[in-house]
Order: sequence, then C-alpha cells, then structure tokens
Amino acid sequence: MKGHDVVHMTVPGVPSPSTGPLLRALAPADFLTLANASCGTAAIFLCLNSIEAHAHDAFLVGAFLLLPLALLLDLADGTLARRSHRSSPFGADLDSLADVISFGVAPAVLGFTLGLRGGWDMLILTYFVVCGVSRLARFNVTAAALADASTGKVKYFEGTPIPTSIAIVLILGVAVYLGRTEEQLWFGSLRLGPATLHPLSLLYAASGSAIISATLRIPKP
Repeated sequence: MKGHDVVHMTVPGVPSPSTGPLLRALAPADFLTLANASCGTAAIFLCLNSIEAHAHDAFLVGAFLLLPLALLLDLADGTLARRSHRSSPFGADLDSLADVISFGVAPAVLGFTLGLRGGWDMLILTYFVVCGVSRLARFNVTAAALADASTGKVKYFEGTPIPTSIAIVLILGVAVYLGRTEEQLWFGSLRLGPATLHPLSLLYAASGSAIISATLRIPKP
C-alpha cells in the first residue's frame, strides 16, 4: 500500500512520467501495483461472465481468489517500495487508482452479481465506491500533513483503509459456499417505496461510511 504508507519524493535519475517513457518511469513496486489493478479488473470480468452464465460457479471462484491476491499484491508493493528506495508521487497515485478498482469497484460488482440488484442496493453500492474514491483522493492531498516529519511515514489512518473491504468479500464468499445468494440472500429483501432493498447491502453502507470517517483514526503500526 504505497499510497497509504509514505510521503514520496521523486528519485533522482528516474525519468518523470510526464517527461519520459512511461515504462522507464515505473519503479519495481509499480509493477506489483499494476498486477493488483489487473486482479481487480479480471475479477470484475469474471463477475460479468457469471451473470451472463446465470450460474455462480467457476467464474466466481476465480473472482474470490483474485481479490485476496490483489490484497497481497497491495501489501507487497509497499514493502518493495520501502526496501528498494524507489518510489514517487506517481507510484502513490497509481496505488490509489489500483485500490479503487480492486477494493472499491470489484467488491461492489461482486455484491451486485450475487443478488444485490434492487434499486436501493445499487444506490448503496454506488455510495460505497464513491466513498472509496473520495477517501483516496483526500489521502493523496493530505498525506504530507499526516506524515511524521522525521520518517515521512503516515502516523495513522484517517478512516478505515479501503482494502478493509476485503472483509465484505470474505462474507460474500461464505454466502456463496452456503448457497445464500440471489433469492436466498441473508436477511431477505424489503420493498421500500419505489425500489427494493436487501438489508445485506447495508454492509457496504457501513464500510463506506467508515472509510470516509474523519473522526475514526487508526494508529498505523
């Protein structure tokens, strides 16, 4: 999680993405970040295949494997960036964009795939993604103020980090294993006004609210 650990400075001798070839500007850790984004994107495609096939089978197994892999890659890119001492503001922004895909859009699409397709569900899923985007944007512009002056490391998380949405993915994995999808979703569904709400979607509302919380401060180890 490069974008959540350290305030980065441009490394001398490393081409700037705005002035040189993009591939030459990528640090080794950035390739792990791109792999993270690739896992999230592939998981979305697998969810779409599952909807088209009208079956929650091998397609979803792939999605459930790819999203935890994305989390491992997200952790690994930060470790590699610190050890190689090759990181930059470009890498931090790249990390945030990858996280939006893998821990924002992909979990929302997964929920939709498993049956959260009511009008209120879709509003909540959209809220969840928007919270993730907003949180990462806020971090990118406030990281310097949150960082320790001596180490450059961020002292605490303001709101829960967006990768914590992997907890929702794990809960949905249990639902699939137990056959509690579509009409069998936990807590059923409610008709509220013009649209349907599955109470299970409130997990996304709670996660999104925690992500953008300005008062929830989690010390960073």
